Amino acid sequence: MKEQKIRNIAIIAHVDHGKTTLVDGLLRQSGTFRSNEIVAERVMDSMDLERERGITIMAKNTSINYGGYKINIVDTPGHADFGGEVERTLKMVDGAMLLVDASEGPLPQTRFVLKKALEEGLKIIVVINKIDRQDARIDEVVNEVFDLFIDLDAADWQVDFPIIYSVAREGWAVPDLNRRDNKDKSLEPLFKTILDVIPAPKGQPDNPLQILITNIGYNNFVGRLAIGRVREGTIKVGDTIGVCKADRVNKIRVVALFTYEGLKQVEAQKVEAGDICIVAGEQNIEIGDTLSDAENPKPLPRVVVEEPTVSMMFSVNNGPFAGKEGSQVTSRKILERLEKELLYNVSLRMERTNATDSFKVYGRGELQLAILIEQMRREGFELLVSKPRVIIKEIKGEKCEPMEHVVFDIPDPFVGIVSEKMGLRKGVMTNMNNKGSGRVRLEFTVPSRGLIGFRSEFLTDTKGTGLLNTIFAGYEPWKGDISGRMNGALVADRLGASVAYGIFHLEPRGRMFIGAGINCYEGMVIGEHAKDNDLIVNVSREKKLTNMRASGTDDAVKLTPPIAMTLERAMEWIEDDELIEVTPVNIRLRKRLLNPNDRKRSEKES
Repeated sequence: MKEQKIRNIAIIAHVDHGKTTLVDGLLRQSGTFRSNEIVAERVMDSMDLERERGITIMAKNTSINYGGYKINIVDTPGHADFGGEVERTLKMVDGAMLLVDASEGPLPQTRFVLKKALEEGLKIIVVINKIDRQDARIDEVVNEVFDLFIDLDAADWQVDFPIIYSVAREGWAVPDLNRRDNKDKSLEPLFKTILDVIPAPKGQPDNPLQILITNIGYNNFVGRLAIGRVREGTIKVGDTIGVCKADRVNKIRVVALFTYEGLKQVEAQKVEAGDICIVAGEQNIEIGDTLSDAENPKPLPRVVVEEPTVSMMFSVNNGPFAGKEGSQVTSRKILERLEKELLYNVSLRMERTNATDSFKVYGRGELQLAILIEQMRREGFELLVSKPRVIIKEIKGEKCEPMEHVVFDIPDPFVGIVSEKMGLRKGVMTNMNNKGSGRVRLEFTVPSRGLIGFRSEFLTDTKGTGLLNTIFAGYEPWKGDISGRMNGALVADRLGASVAYGIFHLEPRGRMFIGAGINCYEGMVIGEHAKDNDLIVNVSREKKLTNMRASGTDDAVKLTPPIAMTLERAMEWIEDDELIEVTPVNIRLRKRLLNPNDRKRSEKES
């Protein structure tokens, strides 16, 4: 049967363990690209932000033809903040490749994505990647992976997983470590394992149609595209089918059909059970809808993702520089953009507030919201965003908050400082593993709010040598107050450009976020005060000119380089009375109330 020649597989892993690089190798060695075709590295990372950050943000599809078989591959994100992408794309496949770094071993996100795959009942192939690393500990990592399967209550047939050893960057894999020195190195052992181990799709072309929509795309010629796997039946161009939504069934006509060949979408006249298809014809289709028989619709269970844990306020920029740097500045434009994002991103939520120019956005974590904000600013948006706040729930009459499971990989000398900082944030150590290599792995359970603003501090404390990974660990009773930022802010007192002379004389008061020649306004945060209170300063102060000259008074002013305030760093640094002004050109920090008198009145009222 035709469907037996199809394999649907997802690649799941922790961030930076080599998923996208491995897909590159599979595409190249399957003959997907011409021999003289120029192809970028990490070709599946098509978004600019993915290439810049070296992580996968959006799940993507591709297909490979190998030995007469069509292998549909889904590259999924490895970061838990994009778990919504993982959960829905696993609905499209029959098996998964679990990629694990030969040195780092299973990390929190490895656990997260594997748990989702096992819950879907998928057959797993374990790939131990980067076995050429000098610090590789292959046997230990294999044992850790096995322990992880047991810990996640995997079925017996799932625990009996095949193991492939690979160096994705060099494009080779072996089923046995004793064969790693073979001269004919390729990914052929991995191809064969996929065909042998991953089951063929179970659907039948003659059954009533069922397609669960797990992704949405857009085409300039035919409009909105619905992407999903044909579970049962056959779909043809011109068919009238039913779209099963949460509360109703709409009838539509299939305008066009596409399937994947390599990275391209190729037009098709019909697609049968087992294959992944792209359907055009309905502009109001959503992720989670089921395409089914128009007369006898049979909807599949809708995609369910875990609830958001963090919220932020998005509002119109009302500062003195509003509208000078961006083209999308109104509340209507911001609302339209957020509503569009909700169509694609099933793990985001949004609600309107009492203020017409503000919207509350909920996400899985700081990184997910930071990516959304960065995408918006690159599209020309200007907006104000608040400090991330965790979402509090009442469970059985008790106030509960989200918790994070945190794994630190740090050099021995920094165990004390990291443990101390975690203690201040109500963290509880759950495990400590000294590998004997000079590095220690610490595991903590800590409130999510305790990690807001901690990453940059952690990198400073460990002199840039520490690794930090987190994953959502459920809700627990409220852990009490956690102290926030210890330092106040340096706040500009007037509109004007910053001057080197003024900055030079402010440097003893704290660390600056701006250099000379930067336009500032009243209420803009231009640095971090050395003390715990806010200080209003004149950063536009110039040297008074006289006709008197003395030796040494006119030497060139030498400034300390300012702290570069990135979006993520700003989200970690600000407090509740501060906002981030995001434009296509700049990221500025400011007080929520720009006028100092208004701030004083607000403090008295509170």
